[in-house]
Amino acid sequence: MRSLQRFGPLLAVSAVTVVLSTPGPAAADEATGGKDTTYYISLGDSLTTGYQPDVDKDTDVAYTDQLYAQLKQRTPGLEHIRLGCTAETTESLINGGKCDYPNAKSQLDAALKAMAQHQGKVAYVTLSVGANDILLNCVSPAGTLDGECLNSRSQTMAKNLAQITGALRQAGAKGTQFVGSTYHNPFLAAWLQGAAGQQAAKESAPLVKAANTGITQVFTSTGFKVADVAAAFSSDDFTTQVNVPGVGEVPANVAKICQLTWACAKKDPHPNADGHKVIAGAFAAELAKNDAPGAGESPTPSEPATPGGGESPTPSEPATPSAGESPTPSESAKSAPAADTGANSPTANGDLAETGASSSTPVLAGAGLAVVAVGAAAVYFARKRRTNEAS
Repeated sequence: MRSLQRFGPLLAVSAVTVVLSTPGPAAADEATGGKDTTYYISLGDSLTTGYQPDVDKDTDVAYTDQLYAQLKQRTPGLEHIRLGCTAETTESLINGGKCDYPNAKSQLDAALKAMAQHQGKVAYVTLSVGANDILLNCVSPAGTLDGECLNSRSQTMAKNLAQITGALRQAGAKGTQFVGSTYHNPFLAAWLQGAAGQQAAKESAPLVKAANTGITQVFTSTGFKVADVAAAFSSDDFTTQVNVPGVGEVPANVAKICQLTWACAKKDPHPNADGHKVIAGAFAAELAKNDAPGAGESPTPSEPATPGGGESPTPSEPATPSAGESPTPSESAKSAPAADTGANSPTANGDLAETGASSSTPVLAGAGLAVVAVGAAAVYFARKRRTNEAS
């Protein structure tokens, strides 16, 4: 058995480089297009890069690519700026270190520069990040969870995610739509391992649901819509029975995780092409909800947090974001990444550990509770910001 660090839904084991083409003046003019050209910027971890374990690399089956194809059908002038990075955490998305972006220090910096270059023309921004933060850092090779690390990481993750979403929202135009996502539950694949595995699968559901609730709170507190990937994968449906060839009758959520990911076939949690199609559909459904509060307009945050993106918290001393610390999009707008539909080709890997009641349950429990704390912290930061602005 490999290290239980493989439990992270979107983990990777090596740093990688993203190659993005930086256009010259003529190419930049062409890339910015005419008045009908608009842009879709996708950010996040390996969920956004389409990593497939059968070929051990990122691919163009990613939900971001499939969503782009759908959006382009109704918006012919739409271009895709694909920034996702396998193994990305909320911290590395802000500070860099996992993937390299020409003329930008990090994925967030690259996104803000692209938004500045195409000011007023960015129609969509999607984000899937957070799964790696806790599980990549706080699970020992023996499978034990470090409680002190967990508490620290949950607080840092809340600040980072609020900082990321706040900076993106601030850089967007009135009509830019922002959507983040929850995560599917790959631990349901343990169901196939007998009674112990079935118990572990059942115990995983409320914990992953709690984790997704925390992530959702972070997104909604900063005005993002939320693509409910967990619901699209029927993550909580243990009642409906489905016959799976070669396996027999299993709960609908187990059948879905086997059908839509590699968790059952290769013990790898990444979605397969069909899974990415379902995820793309979840995002498309949220983006279609553009009639409230207005066509194409992102909802106003109920807790108006707009943390700065220019000052990155450190793991040891997470700094509370403040109003004036957002990255300055105009600083290097001319060097922003051009629209790119497949330039990044990370070759990092991520695996799902062999699961069972003795090892999976404690890890899941800690992760679930930690991310609940993340959601509560995000709301706290939003309230604190509002109080500071009022004083």
